[in-house]
Amino acid sequence: MISLKVAIVQIQTGPDKTSNLLKTASLFSSIKKHRANLILLPEMFQCPYNLESFPIFAEEIPGGETSLFLAHLAREHHAFLIGGSIPEKKENRYYNTTIVYSPSGEIIGIYRKIHLFDVDFENLHFQESAILDPGNAPLLINTPWGKIGILICYDLRFPELMRLYALRGASMVAVPAAFNPITGPLHWEVLFRARAIDNQVFLLGASPAPYPNASYQAYGHSLIVDPMGRVIEQLDNKEAIIIQDLDLSLVEQARQQLPLLKHRRKDIYALNPDENLISF
Repeated sequence: MISLKVAIVQIQTGPDKTSNLLKTASLFSSIKKHRANLILLPEMFQCPYNLESFPIFAEEIPGGETSLFLAHLAREHHAFLIGGSIPEKKENRYYNTTIVYSPSGEIIGIYRKIHLFDVDFENLHFQESAILDPGNAPLLINTPWGKIGILICYDLRFPELMRLYALRGASMVAVPAAFNPITGPLHWEVLFRARAIDNQVFLLGASPAPYPNASYQAYGHSLIVDPMGRVIEQLDNKEAIIIQDLDLSLVEQARQQLPLLKHRRKDIYALNPDENLISF
């Protein structure tokens, strides 16, 4: 058994950055006794999920208030920290960005959301691309427990990126996300289970809890899915924390019992004529 203790924080994100950071610190204090090895925060955990807020809450990385705050939390808890996502300002451009920290508080990876959320439902119109630029690089983090891939929310809907992570040896993929009351009930659990089954990895999903009267209502329901598609734990839409011990040997077990990756027909289809050319 290869055991990894993970914590997923489902925080209710309000309109004030300082209050959001203080609440995050308070929730982290309840994690400390569990000695988690890996902690995951939600998408836009310190910023309301709306276009008007992104430039106001945006920070440079490294050196911004939130990145320094997260580095401190990683050191204090001596854990790998996947810092949800925040709006990042870089050279007059804005990104939806995840920062990953080592247990010593060093930044070991930065991931910018590759697929931007531009949708038009009857009761929900949202266009991230009106403010944000897309990232262009996947991210795999090396840990003592194996490789962890990073996605942000809408990226989950694009199976090619998940498959790249699996082919490059990921045993787990972490997804800070903020689905909504339209897409959440229909797609949230289905997508997490499908991607876990397709790629035989653990999937971690961290969502904000909905905030009263916010223009965009998050779905909540943060969850963990195992490599066979079983939901290990799923929250409701209230502020809460998941703490779970994961047996990472289940990844290899699933891939031996059902060797999907070995059965791929690369003579017929491939993500790239030479998948080794895809560098990250």
